Amino acid sequence: MTEPIFNISLAQWSLHQALFAGYIQPIDFPRITKEQFDIDAVEYVNSFFPDRKPKAEFVGDLKLRCNDLGVTSLLIMCDGEGNLGDPDNAKRTQAIENHYKWIDAAVELKCHSIRVNAQSEGTRDEQKKLAADGLRRLTNHADTKNINVIVENHGGLSSNGTWLSSVIREVDLARCGTLPDFGNFILDWETREEYDRYKGVEELMPFAKAVSAKSHDFDADGNEIHTDYKKMLGIVLDSGYRGWIGVEYEGTNVGEFEGIIRTRDLLRKLRIELEQTA
Repeated sequence: MTEPIFNISLAQWSLHQALFAGYIQPIDFPRITKEQFDIDAVEYVNSFFPDRKPKAEFVGDLKLRCNDLGVTSLLIMCDGEGNLGDPDNAKRTQAIENHYKWIDAAVELKCHSIRVNAQSEGTRDEQKKLAADGLRRLTNHADTKNINVIVENHGGLSSNGTWLSSVIREVDLARCGTLPDFGNFILDWETREEYDRYKGVEELMPFAKAVSAKSHDFDADGNEIHTDYKKMLGIVLDSGYRGWIGVEYEGTNVGEFEGIIRTRDLLRKLRIELEQTA
């Protein structure tokens, strides 16, 4: 059987409303992914670990459930652990060390990566230098555990594809890469200035170790109205990437379950079309 040109996973953030409201429990995420959406790979968010900590009992239970279900754990998205590009060296070091526990959890869950942010302060060049330092030091530690450190375009300068790709080149380590997100290209939340999403993804794909298919709204034919998915998937595949693409629904016009299904179905439809023309 021929391998698909990409596989489909589910980002836990797609269910953030249900999780924050307590309608579903974080421990059930792998089961819901498999049973409700027929998806067999997951991407965790550290916000949904109990007390935002990778407690051994919870991680062990999660691992057992994934094994029983045949669900693959891919990565942990890490937020709220400090700025890896903090101008204060002590704070930057603390932020680096704060991520160590998530690397250990990723090892236990058999993930390939943790997703981090490249937040910093100062001029563009100063932020590049500081972010690269934090990422390099964290990646050197992660490398001892065979875990990748990947950076998402996640607001501010990190949503500038030219800047973030230059940071990754500055780090210059094989295990430090990117997680291009189709929709996270707002540079300034006040002015709503936005970086060109197609240009940004193209710039980040040479370093990609995961991809997020961000979705919000759909037309009557099931197409995402903010992103031309066929064009975007063409950019992803033209880079040579053949890994997982994560469904990350973040809309409000339909419920989370429906939004996930629509995003999954769009990816499946386009995968068939693209495989026929490959």
